[in-house]
Amino acid sequence: MTASAGYPQQDNIVELGGVHVTLASSAGPVQILRGIDLQIETGETVSVVGPSGAGKSTMMMIMAGLERPSSGSVRVAGYELTRMDEDALALFRRDHVGIVFQAFHLIPTMTALENVAIPLEFAGRKDAFDRARDELVAVGLGHRLTHYPSQLSGGEQQRVALARALAPQPALLLADEPTGNLDGETGGQIIELMFELSTLRKATLVLITHDMKLAGRCRRNIQVSDGLVIDRASEQYPGAGSPG
Repeated sequence: MTASAGYPQQDNIVELGGVHVTLASSAGPVQILRGIDLQIETGETVSVVGPSGAGKSTMMMIMAGLERPSSGSVRVAGYELTRMDEDALALFRRDHVGIVFQAFHLIPTMTALENVAIPLEFAGRKDAFDRARDELVAVGLGHRLTHYPSQLSGGEQQRVALARALAPQPALLLADEPTGNLDGETGGQIIELMFELSTLRKATLVLITHDMKLAGRCRRNIQVSDGLVIDRASEQYPGAGSPG
């Protein structure tokens, strides 16, 4: 099975059109996203930067089908997410999207191997544990298969989370501040792995970060400010487009 199997081929893997997200509050409606128009090409590496509260994480959650827009079109991997019910969205994420969060979100009562195997088991893969073992070896944790999250360092937990995200061979890999809970050296190792493995698997990478040096390693930079997108050419950031 290739990384591109199972979903329609298209030039843009992400197409957001006029996306608004408005939340109700006691003080009145709060606009989180105010008409986002964005296209991301298949195979791109894209960084998303901007101040806290600008709408970066909300935009990523919209791409993953974890949040619904108040209005607008959300097309990812050829599927219009706004037309899908919750069950269909869950299947869509299972088959097409990998997500790496700042807080790891591992299941504490399961071993590293079991954590990585979960999405594969949900997908009905008979080789779930063999595949999970291969992914953990790929992130340098072949010696930690039977360890629980509490027995792993922060960097090791994020490696498990990365292996879990990549195990189903997603078309789209989303990472929200994946080094935010790690020290500089450990975070750098995780980023090297993320770029290397997403390139190897031909997965489109969308990376939310506050680190402008890290943002510059992506082919393209998107700045989110006050719920709107400012799309900047990667040439503004030295070394952009190179994982090295």
